[in-house]
Amino acid sequence: MPTVKLVDENTTEPRVRAVFDDIKAVRNVEHISAIWRALAANPEHLELCWAQVKAIMKPGVLDMKTKEMIAAAVSITNGCNYCINSHLAAAQKFGLDAEGMRELLAVVGLYNQFNKLVFGLQIEPDVFPKVDA
Repeated sequence: MPTVKLVDENTTEPRVRAVFDDIKAVRNVEHISAIWRALAANPEHLELCWAQVKAIMKPGVLDMKTKEMIAAAVSITNGCNYCINSHLAAAQKFGLDAEGMRELLAVVGLYNQFNKLVFGLQIEPDVFPKVDA
């Protein structure tokens, strides 16, 4: 259960309405997801978060499938079910197939395991001599 009341996606509050309209346009969606409706309880925070998403979650050196796979991996690691579902669905929308999904989940599981082992063992990072390029 949300800790804030979700703002109705048909709100007429000007700041929230502007962001909701932009989300619909940029993402080419008809409905506003619960995360944005929850953030809309604080319009300034909603604007900030949406600006960050627009600045970072766009094609660049990394394509959108890769960015969504990274977002899914972080969400899995942090245990955020809402975000896991959202980012895995988005990665699939950008072309991640069932085989790729299995491989992604295997890599995430493997490195979560190794991270916990290294943390528990308190292993210091390796230092390698620099190679002149």
